[in-house]
Amino acid sequence: MRVLGRTSSINVRKVLWTLDELGLAYQREDWGAGFAPTDDPAFLALNPNGLIPVLVDDQGPLWESNTICRYLANRHGDGALLPADPRGRAGVEQWMDWQATELNGAWRYAFLALARKAPGFDDPASITASTAAWNGAMTLLERRLETTGAYAAGEAFTLADVALGLSTHRWAATPIDHADLPAVRAYQARLCQRAAFGPHARHDVP
Repeated sequence: MRVLGRTSSINVRKVLWTLDELGLAYQREDWGAGFAPTDDPAFLALNPNGLIPVLVDDQGPLWESNTICRYLANRHGDGALLPADPRGRAGVEQWMDWQATELNGAWRYAFLALARKAPGFDDPASITASTAAWNGAMTLLERRLETTGAYAAGEAFTLADVALGLSTHRWAATPIDHADLPAVRAYQARLCQRAAFGPHARHDVP
């Protein structure tokens, strides 16, 4: 099994963390910014979007990080990371989808400006707006964690926490004015106790 993508990508690390939670062997190859270019014809043959990550196994290539994670859990898991029953599964997937749309959209500008120091991301008003949106999204997660007392989908760790755990660590590691969110902080500490989390979380520390 091969994973194509650089470890600085949060989407690549979703896949790597899922693989490690499932105890699966894999080889990772550096593709993307600073490494092999994703507009290479060989890469585009695997993912015509030219984006990382890409998983390649005996079934061929697969792209989109959440889709890859679902596939791995379905094919190699025992139902713990992604329940088989439709309602339980939907409860996990709704938080994965929320992370990929609402939460990612909130943090992008502030993270690129303050953590990555990316050129063109230096407008103070946009940084302030992104920080406010990011804290707002994390406050929504705070309310959810207050309800469950444990993880995003309920009492048990699931794929939802792979997506949200990396995003939570990114929020904590980025130099912004953080909202006071004790349930989120406790959640992060809970995830740090998982052996598979540490190697993939550390890449977000500026």
